[in-house]
Amino acid sequence: MNRQMKRAQRRQGTTVDRASAATSTKRAAAAEQRKRTGVRQFLKEVRQELKKVLWPTRQELITYTIVVLVTVIVLTTYVFGLDVVFSKFVLNVFT
Repeated sequence: MNRQMKRAQRRQGTTVDRASAATSTKRAAAAEQRKRTGVRQFLKEVRQELKKVLWPTRQELITYTIVVLVTVIVLTTYVFGLDVVFSKFVLNVFT
């Protein structure tokens, strides 16, 4: 922060003391750490959240898997083709 900014803040009455800001941040972090839940409570909450999940059926899972595999194969083939074309082009240019 430069002098002009500091002067403007003093005129507006909005000065920020960096030391106090850092101290309040440390206090907030310490308070947050005290609020931590135990392992048992965490696992209980995870289990409750997983019960809310709408899981796909077997048929949906198979369909999604096939779509992903086909997409990966098509894109891989496309990139491979571009690589071959550009490599032949570069070799022809420099030889």
